[in-house]
Amino acid sequence: MVNDRLDILKKFFKKNRRLPSYSEMLSLFGFSSKNAVFKLINKWVEANLLKKINGKLSPTSRFFALPLLGNIKAGFPILAEENKNYLTLDDYLIEDPSSSFLLKVSGDSMTGVGIFDGDIVVVEKKKAPTIGDIVLAQIDREWTLKIFRKDRRRRINYLEAANPKYPPLYPHQELQIYGVVKAVIRKFN
Repeated sequence: MVNDRLDILKKFFKKNRRLPSYSEMLSLFGFSSKNAVFKLINKWVEANLLKKINGKLSPTSRFFALPLLGNIKAGFPILAEENKNYLTLDDYLIEDPSSSFLLKVSGDSMTGVGIFDGDIVVVEKKKAPTIGDIVLAQIDREWTLKIFRKDRRRRINYLEAANPKYPPLYPHQELQIYGVVKAVIRKFN
């Protein structure tokens, strides 16, 4: 029953982009007293699903967590073992939330590394990438997402597409790195 109410709360949040008031929770959960709402909220605060900041409720990252049920082989079928841990996609995909942001990919120059048109990439601001990193870069005042490379013969950094139909990009004026791609998000129908 508590999980059903949590599902109701999550649906309300998704629809309204906010948590309901205590009065709204009375009718949402079918309670007749605010004390019942207060007790339920305290359980969720103790479970780290909600937090109170200056008397106002807000969801924690655990509020949005999904169950991680175990491992599954992508080869031959095996008996799946269920182990119920919880994982938030934020915690899994984003190492440093204060210096990370999302971008929607347009184009096909990175298909060789599994980044396709319409995907969302998680970029972490970082100006010192490692050779081979996928980077968000500004080359000669134009923005792009490419693989960071070094031409040892010419002693210059350049950008490489992950699609053979695109040539390498050598800077004529300047190459600035603004971040490194940490994850790709793709939604299937």
